[in-house]
Amino acid sequence: MITACSLLFFSSLFAALSTTLAVTFFTTVSAAEKITEDTLPDATPYLGEIRRAPNGELIVIPAPAASQSMPDAPDEHKTSVGGKTTETMGRTGRIISVGPNARIHSIATAAALARNGDMIEIAAGDYLQDVAVWTQNNLTIRGVGGPVRLLANGASAEQKAIWIVRGGKITIENIEFSGARVMDRNGAGIRFEEGNLTIRHCRFVDNENGLLSAGDPNASLTIENSEFGRNGAGDGYSHNLYVGAIKTLRVTGSYFHHANAGHLLKSRARENHILYNRLTDEAGGRASYELEFPNGGTAYVIGNIIEQSATTENPTLISFGAEGYTAPKNALYLINNTLVDHWFGNGKFLVVKPGASGITAYNNLLLGKRPLNTGIDGRFANNLNVDARSFVLADRHDYRIARESGLERTYIPPPMANGMTLAPQQEYVHPAATRLLTGTPTLPGARQTMQPDTIH
Repeated sequence: MITACSLLFFSSLFAALSTTLAVTFFTTVSAAEKITEDTLPDATPYLGEIRRAPNGELIVIPAPAASQSMPDAPDEHKTSVGGKTTETMGRTGRIISVGPNARIHSIATAAALARNGDMIEIAAGDYLQDVAVWTQNNLTIRGVGGPVRLLANGASAEQKAIWIVRGGKITIENIEFSGARVMDRNGAGIRFEEGNLTIRHCRFVDNENGLLSAGDPNASLTIENSEFGRNGAGDGYSHNLYVGAIKTLRVTGSYFHHANAGHLLKSRARENHILYNRLTDEAGGRASYELEFPNGGTAYVIGNIIEQSATTENPTLISFGAEGYTAPKNALYLINNTLVDHWFGNGKFLVVKPGASGITAYNNLLLGKRPLNTGIDGRFANNLNVDARSFVLADRHDYRIARESGLERTYIPPPMANGMTLAPQQEYVHPAATRLLTGTPTLPGARQTMQPDTIH
């Protein structure tokens, strides 16, 4: 029989339970509201299907190889292979990881799967015969975790190169290209055919051409802090860097050396910015020209160390217009370079074919016998012949100006050109780097400071 006291007891108990449940409910909702997409852990990699073995243990049946299947990203293009997204320089896309411990082991597979806006991250290691063609836009391809070496070993994409680039805006970083050879002896580490390509912190060694570009008139090529060495088929027609008739070439902070009978740098681009580099053929080098613009164009050559070896294939360091002028304007601005001639017959620092619209040369230091101007029409000022004692240690390519040289404050400010200053803003630091100048230049030549090369 239920008494009044019993009813009072159950009523009190129900009220207490309701209060407890309400507090629990709102606490749970409040905690749930704090869990956002940003606080969730990265998606766990899919390892395969769980099955029970005959002995009763749970086991995992591995997933198919990445090269066989690859989940598509949603249309909004923000889901990555590993569950992460990336937003770099305004780009949003997937991060596709490549390497021995990644789901994708082959660069070629990544190239086939990549979409506009993606980032390809290649783990450190050697990639043998892993050739690829890149056709995407707004794509970044970079090595991570240490050296990434692409070894051609007889393979090539389309009988042209280790990699072919014919896309939109593509950036390649931290990768070495080596051993490219093809039937026509024109194999390249990279064959650049169209788009806007940026190369950073890359190496091109022992290829028939380091990087070879086609002549797309709308293309642009930027090379920063990279190395080109021992490229060339030995025929004089293949080079460390060979740029076709593109719109713009910009090379900064890079190291060119030991071309195999070809040029250290050859460009047919309409506009060239060759700034703060080291182009030195060095001991045993067999390069032809160190720097050539065979069809002229506009060339800004500022703050470079340019040296030809005693065993050169051609006694001229810099050549302009040798194959005829094709651009509407053909002007060379040669400012604050250190030019070194080791050829036993006294080579020529500069050869210019008649017909150029303007040659401007200021503050160049010449380690060699001949003057810079040998019958060339133009504006020449403060281009000084010096000997090795003017430098700290010229025999070791240390071209810092010696304090006792007498060259301090002999710098002459060059004129403006096309709305831009020609005064050096940086200096080359070996290997393959630059250093910003903090003050107004005071010296001729490529080096403005006494700071040593500290990057090893």
